[in-house]
Amino acid sequence: MHKVTIRTASEQEFFQRGARIAALADTGKPLPVERVLSFEDPADMLRLLTVSKLELLRAVKEAPGSITILAARLQRDRSAVKRDVDQLEQAGLVTVEEKPLPGHGRMKEVRAVAQRFRMEVMV
Repeated sequence: MHKVTIRTASEQEFFQRGARIAALADTGKPLPVERVLSFEDPADMLRLLTVSKLELLRAVKEAPGSITILAARLQRDRSAVKRDVDQLEQAGLVTVEEKPLPGHGRMKEVRAVAQRFRMEVMV
């Protein structure tokens, strides 16, 4: 995926977008290649996208890595980074994949779901 849009939108706008996508699917037309994460209340968006989580998202986009590596790069506590990664993963903005390490063990790698994130807020 190349693009994720994070926006505020009313419930009505959410369902209108769903209806447009369903109409495309019904007619066999290609669906948009983007993910949209919408919030009714801008305050809910701001609770998810704090300054530290945006910094983490930028770091993951720049160079995916384990939570331990990301915490060291950002000079943050590992448990705080883990908590932020969990919230970003739940929102669908990052993925966490288990990967084998050469020679021994496994690690969980955090990756951004897109290279481009667009934020739109209407107040």
